Amino acid sequence: MDLRQLRALIAVAEHGTFSAAAKSLHTVQSNVSTHVARLERELDTTLIDRKTNELTAEGEAVATRSRRVLSEMDAISSDVAAFRDDIRGSVRLGMIGTTGRWLLPRLLDSMAETYPGIRLVIVDATTTSLTPQLVAGQLDAAVVQLPVNDPDLVTEPLFEEDRIVIAPSGHPWAKKTSVDISDLGAHPLLCTPPGTAFRDLVDAEVRQAGSAITPLAEIDGMRLLATMAFQGFGPALVPASAAPVWLTGDWSRVRVDGLSRREVGFARPSRTTPSAPTRAVHDVLTELTESEAAGQPGLYLPAT
Repeated sequence: MDLRQLRALIAVAEHGTFSAAAKSLHTVQSNVSTHVARLERELDTTLIDRKTNELTAEGEAVATRSRRVLSEMDAISSDVAAFRDDIRGSVRLGMIGTTGRWLLPRLLDSMAETYPGIRLVIVDATTTSLTPQLVAGQLDAAVVQLPVNDPDLVTEPLFEEDRIVIAPSGHPWAKKTSVDISDLGAHPLLCTPPGTAFRDLVDAEVRQAGSAITPLAEIDGMRLLATMAFQGFGPALVPASAAPVWLTGDWSRVRVDGLSRREVGFARPSRTTPSAPTRAVHDVLTELTESEAAGQPGLYLPAT
């Protein structure tokens, strides 16, 4: 078993075909097929269904461990270089869209100035999507909504933010500055679906207040929810960062009294040691949120 075999398996898993995998690895298809076949012979099992090019159950298990192995191998050179004060390498960072809207430009500027040898690859997605990518080793770290209850991940808080309603012009709440949590059941709302951390917590708190949310539509994506409200489709229940202060239009930000704040944090796989570049990104993110979060409307540093 060697690293070429593991890279070939991962490439087929991520690109869907042997030919696409070969292209991504800058080699020919026969080499990829040979590496996968040798790995299968060594393990005495089929890892890829040749009819569908999908991983078998055994293939999924091998791919998960292979990603961790490759991540550790890639981190070795970065860690050694760090001892020479030369931190360089790639970091695959996931980030929820509402946070990325205000934090990512600052992060890119700061990283370019402080760590020019680090190449950032940003994946913009929801917490629901980012979490399995972290566990599988497809991402080195991510900025996600907390809590994330997965034993394969380590998390720490970065900042908190209010949960608000974006009310389009003409809606009964558009002229209000705030509503009570018990009022959330009075009108259908654009909201995230059940099973997402944001929705589940809100549902529990609204029930305790003696009410219940009636969904107008359920969308797992905060920026899309906000966009629907901006365009007048209906009121949306979102975090404060979904409506940054520089964004204006024919709508209103409405505070919801009685709702707890959303917590956003840094997450990474627990089964691997973060590389020097990943640690550098973590440090810069922490410094930026400490200095910048309080200047964003509705955002706060975590309680200590």
